[in-house]
Amino acid sequence: MKSIKKSSFTPKVIWLTGLSGSGKTTLATHLKEVLMEQGYPCYILDGDQVRKGLNQDLGFSPTDRKENLRRIGEVSKLFLDAGLFVIAALISPHEEDRQMVKRMFGPGQFVEVYVNCSLEVCEARDPKGLYLKARKGEILHFTGVSAPYEIPNKPDIIIDTELLDIKNSIAKLMQELDKL
Repeated sequence: MKSIKKSSFTPKVIWLTGLSGSGKTTLATHLKEVLMEQGYPCYILDGDQVRKGLNQDLGFSPTDRKENLRRIGEVSKLFLDAGLFVIAALISPHEEDRQMVKRMFGPGQFVEVYVNCSLEVCEARDPKGLYLKARKGEILHFTGVSAPYEIPNKPDIIIDTELLDIKNSIAKLMQELDKL
């Protein structure tokens, strides 16, 4: 694995957005391992984990989704200020909300990564059985089924997990991060 040039690589918020099952958490976990091996302190903010604690009072309405991301953005700023890379793995389905978070950061501090994977493949993967529950009407406002996902207009990086395995996804992500 190619190392990143330390002189030009400063801590950033790496915001992974995509459908449930697209591979955001897997990508975040492997990216953290690679960055830590290279001496970069990191922290992962995973949507599911954050909703169990900090944001347990929020639902999935558009207003609650916006507040969820705003809070995660604020926490990300704190970690970034402490010198850590922040890897945020969140569906974050609305372009307007992602842009709101991006505006919280200075130039070069926020990297939007679109984890591209078709709904059909995400649904076939369905690691948590959520799509099945959403299709049965057991989960309301489920992104991709009963709630929209807006593909990022101009993401900094696109990783297509439908075409790339995890090793090649990480290699591409590291290569692209090195350019920023």
